[in-house]
Amino acid sequence: MAARSISRGCAAARWCTRTRARAGRASPIPRAGTLGVLHLFGLSTQDTAYQAEAAQRLHLPFPLLSDAAGALTRALRLPTFETQGMTLLKRLTMIIDDGTITRVFYPVFPPDRNAADVVAWLATQRR
Repeated sequence: MAARSISRGCAAARWCTRTRARAGRASPIPRAGTLGVLHLFGLSTQDTAYQAEAAQRLHLPFPLLSDAAGALTRALRLPTFETQGMTLLKRLTMIIDDGTITRVFYPVFPPDRNAADVVAWLATQRR
């Protein structure tokens, strides 16, 4: 089986908090593993210290990766927005198979449905 990863852009702590609160109620995230997902990550432009604190505070079911220097954001031309002097990622979900981005969910709306939408899409894929 090919390695499959999901990277979820996380625009700000406020969004992550809402997502985490919803994740506690019948979250589809655990089901992703039964659909061939080997890795699930969150990505944002905040620094590693912020990411570690946020992951612990929010009890996230996946690790957060930092792109504080913006290298990945620029290389992939990921959508961003500016607020309070920070450049943050807009909400998006990427499916990555063996190092190749095979599907992008963007824009993510409504955000509380994104995990379920991704799991539904994964269920339709033959691996």
